[in-house]
Amino acid sequence: MKINHLFIPTLSIFLLLSSCKKNNANAQQTGADGSVETDKPNTNYKPAFKGQTRIKAVKTSTAYNVEILNKDLGRPWGIINLPDGRFLITDKNGHMNVVSTDGKQVSKIEGFPKVDAKGQGGMLDVALDPDFKTNNIIYFSFSEPFGEGNLTSVAKGKLSSDLKNISEVKVIFRAEPSYDGDKHYGSRLAFDKDGNLFVSTGERSDKETRVYAQKTDNYLGKILKITKDGKPAPGNPFIGKQGYKPEIYAYGVRNPQGMAIDPNGTLWDVEMGPRGGDEINLILPGKNYGWGDVTYGIEYSGAKVGNGITQKEGTEQPVYYWDPVISPSGVTFYTGNIEEWKGNLIIGCLSGEHINRVVIKDNKVVGEERFLADQKERFRDVLNGMDGNLYAVTDSGKLYKISKK
Repeated sequence: MKINHLFIPTLSIFLLLSSCKKNNANAQQTGADGSVETDKPNTNYKPAFKGQTRIKAVKTSTAYNVEILNKDLGRPWGIINLPDGRFLITDKNGHMNVVSTDGKQVSKIEGFPKVDAKGQGGMLDVALDPDFKTNNIIYFSFSEPFGEGNLTSVAKGKLSSDLKNISEVKVIFRAEPSYDGDKHYGSRLAFDKDGNLFVSTGERSDKETRVYAQKTDNYLGKILKITKDGKPAPGNPFIGKQGYKPEIYAYGVRNPQGMAIDPNGTLWDVEMGPRGGDEINLILPGKNYGWGDVTYGIEYSGAKVGNGITQKEGTEQPVYYWDPVISPSGVTFYTGNIEEWKGNLIIGCLSGEHINRVVIKDNKVVGEERFLADQKERFRDVLNGMDGNLYAVTDSGKLYKISKK
């Protein structure tokens, strides 16, 4: 196989060769039901409709290359492209890196506020201002030490022209209440076509905070929609409604580390469940997604969550769920060079240690594929590169490139 690339480390060449070899082999395992899941579920819960879980496996027929462009990126969490094609990658330790298109040059951006990097916290997601080319402003989420604990905060700031510093930093939103914990910050960011910002927040994991996901007088376990100044976005469903925070767009979510807008402009989230019950949700304004009351998972102890119910009037069903879990994190709707992937939901998976491809038709899941499982990596975020290739970052500090052969 010809490698049309500049020098890459020996490990990268080995992985490139092995991945190319496995691409056209039957590397993906399938269960007796024809799905990609070979393990037994944690529960005997039944799906609400056919195709809600363990859908038939699909397999990519297009040949593709897998490369590791960098394997020493620290603790990456979010990855986006800058307008010139370079990558802007957050590091949980509290800063961001600008990484060249080939992955070789890495420069650190200084000047960010202090983060609480314990557990699942730290510098988390990043998004460019829709007018970044003229104002150099970025938005970022992080776990901020605040009050008696910490919380998910969103800030904005201006990058210097050399991309070495950030200034004029201002926290525009805090997902109160503060809590002394280190889990479930949620924290993905996504701008809509009108220039308003969607923010996902987790319910902070513990049973004492879990109840906040169903309460509407706070910001935990929510999908929020705010302006670039952190105010409630015009048209939000609960503006002026007593007992509801006006920034809330939807509620009843657990730990939504994945959020993306599809080609039709519709918002989706992917969130981590407990033991079983990871979900894909089609997020609609004003809807309740049930967490705290409704789930297809169980407690880590094996006990039921709440009353052990999977459906409840007034709550939305997930479009799809996984049991056992895959721990989905960053997601994107694919727009790149591999034709058969276009429009598919691509998910970076943590405990699942693979990248997940979900085929969606008419807002229903019709196929699922798992690839790069041979890499044994926790994939934290995925990106549609400006060059038409797919990129991913892992908890071990690697930057992957997946390109059409």
